[in-house]
Amino acid sequence: MTRRDRPARHDDRTSSAEHDPAASTEPAPPESATTAGAPGAEGARGEAGPAGAEETADQYKDRWLRAEAELQNFRRRALREWDEARRDGEERVMLEMIAALDDLDRALEAASKDPTTHPWSEGVRLTVQRMREYLARQGVETLEPLGKPFDPSFHEAMLEIDAPQGRHAGEVVQVVLKGYARGGRTLRPARVIVARAPAGREA
Repeated sequence: MTRRDRPARHDDRTSSAEHDPAASTEPAPPESATTAGAPGAEGARGEAGPAGAEETADQYKDRWLRAEAELQNFRRRALREWDEARRDGEERVMLEMIAALDDLDRALEAASKDPTTHPWSEGVRLTVQRMREYLARQGVETLEPLGKPFDPSFHEAMLEIDAPQGRHAGEVVQVVLKGYARGGRTLRPARVIVARAPAGREA
C-alpha cells in the first residue's frame, strides 16, 4: 500500500476541541456590567439622587432663614443703639442749657430784690424765655412737684421736716432746685424738701 492510500490520522486534541462544548464557551461578561444593567441598582440610584438634593435644599433654606433673622436683629439693635446715643447727646446739651438757666434765674432773683432798676435784667429775662421755649419744643417739661406726693422717679429728697399745718406726710413742701423731664424720662430730678409726720401726731 502506498503512502497516498493510507488513511488520514486525525489529532485527538483537535477532535476533542471540536466536539467539547465547554471548551468553546465565550468568556463571562464583567461583573460591573451585569450590576450596572440590573434594574434594582438603577432604581436605587434614582431614589437617592432627588432625596439628597431635597435635603441639601432644605439645609440651604434653613441657613438663609437664620442669616436673615440675625441680620434683622442686628439692624434693630444698631438702630436702637444709634437712637440712644443721639438722645444721650441731645440730653447732655440740654442739661448744660438748664444749668445756664439756673444761673440766669438766680441773677433775675437777685435783681428783683434790688429796688434799683437794672436795664440788663429785661434782656436776661428775654434770654431765659427764649431758652425755655426752645427746651419746650424739644419736649422738655418743667416738673412742678410742690404740694404733690414725693416720687423718687422724679424727685430727690434733700431734707425732711415736720409737716406744716394742712400738709400730709410724704408731700413736697418746698422746691430747692427745679426738675426737668423729657419723654416720660427724668432729665434732672427736682431737689425737694419733704414733709414727715411729727412725733406724736399721725399724718
